[in-house]
Amino acid sequence: MKYLLIALCTLLTGTAAFAQKPSNPALLVPQVAPEMDFVAVPNPLPLPEGIKIGAPSTIKFDSRGHMFLLNRGQWNVAEFAPDGTFLRLFGQGLLTSRAHGLRIDKDDNLWVTDGTANIVMKVSQQGDILMTIGTRGEKGEWNEATGSHRFNQPNDLAFGRNGEIFVVQGHTPEGDGGDPRVLKFDKSGKFIKTWGGRGIEPGKFTEAHGIAVDAHGLLWVADRENQRIQIFDQDGEYIRELKYAGLPSSLDIGGQYIYMTNGFAEQLLRLDLNGRVLA
Repeated sequence: MKYLLIALCTLLTGTAAFAQKPSNPALLVPQVAPEMDFVAVPNPLPLPEGIKIGAPSTIKFDSRGHMFLLNRGQWNVAEFAPDGTFLRLFGQGLLTSRAHGLRIDKDDNLWVTDGTANIVMKVSQQGDILMTIGTRGEKGEWNEATGSHRFNQPNDLAFGRNGEIFVVQGHTPEGDGGDPRVLKFDKSGKFIKTWGGRGIEPGKFTEAHGIAVDAHGLLWVADRENQRIQIFDQDGEYIRELKYAGLPSSLDIGGQYIYMTNGFAEQLLRLDLNGRVLA
């Protein structure tokens, strides 16, 4: 848990200058909460001389407790041991300038989203591409009737009960900010369904930025500029929403707490399992 908090704080403070900022400065007001009980550690993940890592995007842990840091550098993945020791860089040129989401499945394969190339990839820990969903370099709609297999700025993904893949897309609310929605695929990458679209009403999004699955199998989607988390079942049925000050950006749901990064408000939030802010 110590390195989870360290890495989340590193991620939170390390990406603001490299991410697309919110359209409305009023959204930068942080969430009010007691200060979290943690102690900042200077230089918690020291790198060997000559090793450079790009702007960090996402972190995840495999079954051995190794931490994998997705970043926007020349080598897109950095691996650290459970004690924080740097192990290696790999994935040279794997992703474009906007490496965004990372998940690790039960077989320790890495799943990454590329918001510029508009693809989702399953990658082995040896760096081999095992599956690609989407059409590389082409942004558009996913429409089985017309044969269009295109994402529009994929951000994050999560796994369902039977290995289904849930991808959230649509990054910025201004200009060509993508089509914010959830797309569901089976474990082989075959499209099943989609829901969402741009809006402020329940089930719509301004930015479907992050996604996580709780112990009941419900999908928690960070609808960033609507300042809320929306919760759905795995068929896309809307359940409820939770409102927050700031910009809910990403979630990690554990057995006791939920941790949420509050983008550009420079906060890491600790929530209970019902989404109530604790610290």
